[in-house]
Amino acid sequence: MKVCIGGTFNIFHKGHKRLIDKAFQTAGTNGVVIIGVTEGKILQKKKFVKPLEERVKAINQYLAAKGYDKRALIVPIHDKYGLATEEELDAIIVSPETYANAEDINKNRLSNGKKALKIIEIPYVLAEDNKPISSTRIYDNIIYENGRKR
Repeated sequence: MKVCIGGTFNIFHKGHKRLIDKAFQTAGTNGVVIIGVTEGKILQKKKFVKPLEERVKAINQYLAAKGYDKRALIVPIHDKYGLATEEELDAIIVSPETYANAEDINKNRLSNGKKALKIIEIPYVLAEDNKPISSTRIYDNIIYENGRKR
């Protein structure tokens, strides 16, 4: 199975790990996971974003630690669709925040004669304060990457 995920992966945290784990679980032992990492104009609205190389390095470190690295492909993406509208894929793993993007991707795929992706939504990973872990909340010194309060 070929699965995709996408995101900024700005400050790599527990929620990103859950997303990646679910993608590899869905892909199966012989499957491939394509990880789209945003870059360029799509990032203009964010107040702080680490350089692409730093974000990819953090992802690669996690992939290697979990033994996923041989079945992963990391690609830069420049919009909310990435290569999900063109690539031959089976599924997309999303958070509640990006579910609507997956629906848009499927509309685009169907209008271009491609099969719709299976959309698998995972719940937010909550911090100690029962709010979603996010790079913004980590950057703002509210929580740590593991969700513990500062």
